[in-house]
Amino acid sequence: MNKPQQEWTETIESSHSLFDLRLDEVWRYRDLVYMFVKRDFVSGFKQTVLGPVWFFINPIFTTVVFVLVFGNIAKLSTDGIPQVLFYLSGITLWNYFSTSLTGTSNIFTANASIFGKVYFPRLVMPITIVISSLMKFGVQFLLFLAVWFFYLMKGNIHPNIWMLATPFLILLMAVFALGVGMLFSALTTKYRDLQMLLTFGVSLMMYATPVIYPVSSISGIWKKLAYYNPLTGIFECFKYGWMGSGEFTVQMLFISSAIILALLAIGTVVFNKVEKGFMDTV
Repeated sequence: MNKPQQEWTETIESSHSLFDLRLDEVWRYRDLVYMFVKRDFVSGFKQTVLGPVWFFINPIFTTVVFVLVFGNIAKLSTDGIPQVLFYLSGITLWNYFSTSLTGTSNIFTANASIFGKVYFPRLVMPITIVISSLMKFGVQFLLFLAVWFFYLMKGNIHPNIWMLATPFLILLMAVFALGVGMLFSALTTKYRDLQMLLTFGVSLMMYATPVIYPVSSISGIWKKLAYYNPLTGIFECFKYGWMGSGEFTVQMLFISSAIILALLAIGTVVFNKVEKGFMDTV
């Protein structure tokens, strides 16, 4: 005689949409975000002699190298912008994006021990990295402002109203890094090679972004492809607003925004799908 099949009286499952970032839940854990940001800042300079001074050393030395190699040896155009200011602006923006992206790309693998012990919104970790990187960006941006003010007083640059779009540009970079970072962090739970691929790809991407050259210096199909790099519109808008020079159009910024929002949607879906069972594969 067959026994009657038992049925579950209650089923517990995730009820949120794959497109839901659950920012309201993240807000309830804002104290945890603050604690993680503070931890990242303190641990990053623990047992260092110069501490936060390294925030200035990195862009200064990189700018000097870029001026010597790309400005004086390669003779690359800077659209009439003083070389020091041109390269420093690009480096300041690029450092924020690259740091945020590489930091969020290994969230699951780097924090598996924490995720396995206590529950909190997984989105807390990538948001923490984006905010921590924003603090470093703020310090380096002060250096940029000092150099920018020097050339402004000399009359070498002519800023315009587009400089007011800077908060929006920073937000776009943060969202871009967050979207792509969540996508890679989800995929690296199964395919660890992607972490090394991303590190290599980020290094190459800098040369596909107007960091060391302006968009006006390229032509043909390469220029068309540059328009579809989400960072192109951001970098060109920043330089056009603060220095008054460059080949910037509203269309470039619109393309950047559209691609970044699409990548955020894809990253959110994959991230939410993987977080339900990533502990089985990490």
